[in-house]
Amino acid sequence: MNTALLAKQSLIEQNQTLLARFKAKTPIEELVTQRCQFVDALVKQAWEQHGLREYDIALIAVGGYGRGELHPHSDVDLLFLFNDILSPAAEAALSQFIAFLWDANLEIGHSVRTLNDTIVLGREDITIATNLLEARLLEGPEFLFDQLYDAIRQSDFWTSSDFFIAKRDEQNARHARASAFDLEPNIKSCPGGLRDIQTIAWVAMRHFGAARLEELVQYDFLEQGELEELLECQHFLWKLRFALHMVVGRDENRLLFDVQRQVAELMGYEDATQLAVEQMMKRYYRTVRRVMELNEMLLQLFKRATLGHTKALEIQSIDKHYQRRGTFIEALSDDLFDSGEEIVRLFLLVAKNSNIKGIYAPTLRSLRRARRAQPQALQENPLCRQAFMEILRHPRGIVALSLMHKHGVLSAYLPAWRNIEGQMQFDLFHAYTVDEHTHRLLLNIERFSQPEQKEEFPLGSILINQLPKKGLLVLGAIFHDIAKGRGGDHSKLGSSDALAFCKLHGLNDHDGRLVAWLVENHLVMSVTAQRRDISDPDVVADFASKVRDAVHLSYLYCLTVADICATNEKTWNNWKGSLLRDLYFSTQRVLARGKEKPVDIRARVREYQAKAKKELLRRGLKEKDLDTLWQRFKADYFLRHQPNQVAWHAEAILKHKQQDEPLVLVSKHTTRGGTELFVYCQDRPKLFATVMAVLDNKNINVHDANIMTSKDNYALDTFVILEQDGEPVSQLSRIQSIRKALEKALSSDSPKLPRFRKLSRKMKPFNVPTQVSFLESSRHGTSMMELIALDSPGLLAKVGDIFYRCNTTLLAAKITTIGERAEDFFMLQTNDGLQLNETQENTLRDALISVLSAKNIESVN
Repeated sequence: MNTALLAKQSLIEQNQTLLARFKAKTPIEELVTQRCQFVDALVKQAWEQHGLREYDIALIAVGGYGRGELHPHSDVDLLFLFNDILSPAAEAALSQFIAFLWDANLEIGHSVRTLNDTIVLGREDITIATNLLEARLLEGPEFLFDQLYDAIRQSDFWTSSDFFIAKRDEQNARHARASAFDLEPNIKSCPGGLRDIQTIAWVAMRHFGAARLEELVQYDFLEQGELEELLECQHFLWKLRFALHMVVGRDENRLLFDVQRQVAELMGYEDATQLAVEQMMKRYYRTVRRVMELNEMLLQLFKRATLGHTKALEIQSIDKHYQRRGTFIEALSDDLFDSGEEIVRLFLLVAKNSNIKGIYAPTLRSLRRARRAQPQALQENPLCRQAFMEILRHPRGIVALSLMHKHGVLSAYLPAWRNIEGQMQFDLFHAYTVDEHTHRLLLNIERFSQPEQKEEFPLGSILINQLPKKGLLVLGAIFHDIAKGRGGDHSKLGSSDALAFCKLHGLNDHDGRLVAWLVENHLVMSVTAQRRDISDPDVVADFASKVRDAVHLSYLYCLTVADICATNEKTWNNWKGSLLRDLYFSTQRVLARGKEKPVDIRARVREYQAKAKKELLRRGLKEKDLDTLWQRFKADYFLRHQPNQVAWHAEAILKHKQQDEPLVLVSKHTTRGGTELFVYCQDRPKLFATVMAVLDNKNINVHDANIMTSKDNYALDTFVILEQDGEPVSQLSRIQSIRKALEKALSSDSPKLPRFRKLSRKMKPFNVPTQVSFLESSRHGTSMMELIALDSPGLLAKVGDIFYRCNTTLLAAKITTIGERAEDFFMLQTNDGLQLNETQENTLRDALISVLSAKNIESVN
């Protein structure tokens, strides 16, 4: 076996030893040091074997390797430093050395430079300069390394202030590319990740010449408790990165869904009330929040030290205890927060002063210390409660609450908030931790009041200013998910918490009941709009009975929209916005009319026909032709389509010359925020399954389906479709492609359908047990079925095929995708036009569960 293979094998064996020691709870600091020392020995031995000691070349470790820290598959960054031109022999030996390291399976990052070039490039590039700060000599002439060491510590290399500004800007740019609360975070570069800790160290090295974080305590820049907290956070992130490298087998810093469960298991977490992966991620999110706060405070202190008073901040008195320094609020006494009420009053002053954007670093340090020293929750202090209620009532209260959340004061005030900090759900729908989701919900409520948001939230921007007390909506938002993770119905548990909070804070019974009602019913409007047929008067009437009055409706609408928008960045779209607005106005009409005046179905049909006919006669169509066509349609068709849709369909059908050929229409304008697809042809078996298979192949999402037939057995099927990003299908070539593919498939008696796409990488870690439930239907002679399953490719096509095989007719469908879960509702009948009996329900349930089980999906994909 050649030497490279021997080295490769030794690295593999050493990783196995490290893995065993990791499982045995060996301190992570020992493991990353041991890995570095092992690589040191291997590199030095190879240097000697390749005869490189004969040349005046310094072999220098830089970057993380230079710090003496190596994770199992981290890059090994090397600098080959020399004074003059390399001889051909030296170049050849160096080339063979680098090839050897690659063959040994080390991830090498290297640069070959003269001393002068290195210094020049270091002055021009902050990344190179940073790597050089951590340089460590492995082999070669010490005088070369010493010259480099001295040169990079001269003031003309990088001044302290220039270095600080460059690293701060670099960090800001990195933070702008990712969130600390990403579903698949990069534990190295995300806000609060390892890079943020290293940034503190780098700035300290440049300013103080400090080699280690511990030295910052000696310089009075870091208190001992802060150092211990920073090292504790680093310790956890190192363990996480170490485990990630071991699981993946390569240099990977992203905690992808594929590996999160395995990493959690290797870290020693076990499933309990919360899944092991959720426990691990909760610790991660709490850790990065702590790092972010420390990083902000320390960089602000470094800024003051490095930039000095070159840019003196304007100082303005607020009261005898506080002043504004620039855009920061500053306490005038270090012990001001010993009385808990001042902790909350600080944020009340933030609400009252629009010029304040943050907390001055020394004040933040005092606040952190006092926050942790509080003997009880701040809400137990009457003066704190008084200040908190003032914050809730203030127009800028949400701004203050946001800052309270950022700095851990909201959890110090409200113990239940502490329980949801860092809590996540292992799915593709909830993109943020529970506390961060609620924080974003609050910010969305604030957005409703901003003039520039009127286009995106036309109804919300009106209603937010009409609410009797905006603070009640804010309280509903704070408590809506506060009971998640406890077990049981979080809406009901949270409602009880909210009611107790309102009583403790002196709200009257009416206001307290409203807040509790909002929390308990915060999902009702979303579920009704997205999963029920809101064209059905009975559905709207039932929702109106739950809402009770227009005030409750307005509060619930604002909370619902803000909640959906805060779930993840892709959840909200025009389709959902349109559904919620339609439900709002339909409910408003019911509430205004009163329950004693139900909708007259026949009158509505006549009204819709008259409106459509008026438009079509204007376009030149004949009334006789319209009457003849509409006599073929059932009343249900007119109830489920708006007059403009009825007119669109009728004109196209009457102008369709090949009546035996399928008619496929794709709207050029959005319908309810989506693109409408209309299919008209002779009805036949598996029509729905065929349409779904074609749309799946075109990577189209279906959100709504009205499946109906005319009296003479023609399909009148309407679908609302969207692109994968939630936008309507608008590109002309795309529309033509979809229409032609459907026409081809529907023209054949036995169409050759495309193969389903493969299950995506993100979906593979999830196992969603297929659940089929039959619910009471509001329409006579129909059955309502709810299907929960993995949102796998071709799902609806498979469901349609099963309906056909089980002699079941689909009347309507509401298609909802929640991350990796499909939660779909279907209105069904037997082929004889009857409600399914118990035997038929069981047969259909068994067939769906069998075909849609995760095992079968994996075998197909």
